[in-house]
Amino acid sequence: MIKFISILISFLTLLILVNLNHVVVSYSEDLSNQNTKKNNTDFDISNLVFETGSSPFNLTYADWTAKWWQWAYSIPQNIHPAYDDTGKFCKEGQKEPTWFFPGTYQHSVIRYCEIPYGVGILFPILNSECSFAEYPQMKTKEDLSNCAKKIQDKTVPEFVTLNGVKIPNLENYRIQSDIFNFTLPESNILNLPSETSQAVSDGNWVFLKPLPPGDYELKFKGNIKTTNNETNGSKDKDEFAGPIGWNYTTTYILTVK
Repeated sequence: MIKFISILISFLTLLILVNLNHVVVSYSEDLSNQNTKKNNTDFDISNLVFETGSSPFNLTYADWTAKWWQWAYSIPQNIHPAYDDTGKFCKEGQKEPTWFFPGTYQHSVIRYCEIPYGVGILFPILNSECSFAEYPQMKTKEDLSNCAKKIQDKTVPEFVTLNGVKIPNLENYRIQSDIFNFTLPESNILNLPSETSQAVSDGNWVFLKPLPPGDYELKFKGNIKTTNNETNGSKDKDEFAGPIGWNYTTTYILTVK
């Protein structure tokens, strides 16, 4: 009888320990999930955006916007991230310490992209650009600057969110570049002959600092006040260099590793 009671006590003790271990594991997993979620959603968004007067990675904001255009024009249209509905081309031409993201043309998209830990992310809410290649009647830097400004003046930044948290004061992130060189490859997005030219950019941009490892939803959209964009007597076509047709919601589902 004593032996039976001893066996019964041992069995009940083992059963209690197994159940307790299950509770501890479940609690730990829940806590880990909550912490991960908190790390990726509960943050001060102002600390994650470079200010326009700063010099991210030792270059000015304006210099980085010129580099964005140089990157954008260097990629043929058939593999271009701006015309990608899934994110499969998001790594094309990317280099550390900054990755460049484009908006979307004529329809909203959701793109999935894995990026390395430690890189900044630069993207336009809406931007405009004028070049001697597109407007051969223009002869000076001032012509290009006025052209880009006139187009961009007709746009408005609607929203940018990171994991549902809005970035405020988007109108403060308008930047015009200095004149810069760019090279168009064959089958380029402007449908122009392969050549090297010069341009000036104007736009509303957001430059995110490197994000902690984790998953993020980045979403942004700009809009156009009017579609009657006149530039030195020429009407802007629906093309990569202007905002017309790009006023749709772009969503990036990001994994930072």
